[in-house]
Amino acid sequence: MAKARFDSTIHAPNRLQICAFLAPLEEAEFQAIRDELDVSDSVLSKHLKQLEDVGYVTFSKTKVNGRQRMWVALTKSGRNALAGHIEELKRIAGLVTD
Repeated sequence: MAKARFDSTIHAPNRLQICAFLAPLEEAEFQAIRDELDVSDSVLSKHLKQLEDVGYVTFSKTKVNGRQRMWVALTKSGRNALAGHIEELKRIAGLVTD
């Protein structure tokens, strides 16, 4: 189990939604994440950059029918941080006792 720790990078609502969306997946296409969060490309890019800067997501690009597609994956570090953040939120809410 991940160590319970509040993570201010993940805590922002859009970044929390991004991490939660990616958690059960190997990777997701940028457009799928954008549509799920119902945000603009620029808003999503900003949040993904912040997650990338701390090592929580990685990107890969592929061409599909001649068009560039970006895929996003939650790293092991990102998965651990998300799990720890969720545990800390549960602890704060009184749902988990030490």
